[in-house]
Amino acid sequence: MKSTLFSVVILFASIGCSKAQKTEFTPESLKQELLTSDQNKIPFADALQKEKGKTLVIEVWASWCGDCVKAMPQLKKLQESHPEANYMFISMDKVTDKWLEGIKKHDLKGSHYFAPGGMKGAFGASIDLDWIPRYIIIDKFGKIVTYRAIEKDFEAMDQTLNKLKS
Repeated sequence: MKSTLFSVVILFASIGCSKAQKTEFTPESLKQELLTSDQNKIPFADALQKEKGKTLVIEVWASWCGDCVKAMPQLKKLQESHPEANYMFISMDKVTDKWLEGIKKHDLKGSHYFAPGGMKGAFGASIDLDWIPRYIIIDKFGKIVTYRAIEKDFEAMDQTLNKLKS
């Protein structure tokens, strides 16, 4: 009985650890090329470098994603509450036209990038993308403090950003 219970505990612990928070991006994800809104290619590492020294909130989203659209009012409230942070949007749209239309339609303020291949592309795989919207928070030193947040986690994201202010 004890060995069965121990096996169950180990199983749940290993499943929980597979979705663990990371504190840095893998070399694979940093080298992935994204498109800028003017259709230039930029490695993800360079996009991050542009935000160096500031707290950064990354939203991985798509214009076709209902949960992404539903979460936008909450994201805008977060932006209003935390103007000290920078905001980066990485689109998982299938075509750039829809991505660019989505930015305008939803009046998204921040830096914008497009990940070729969408959710199943190389960039999505390199950040363990399994759901959108997905939020990642990076502190001003470049350390990931939240690696996996979803649309239900705005209160926790607000608390994290409040802690990073001090």
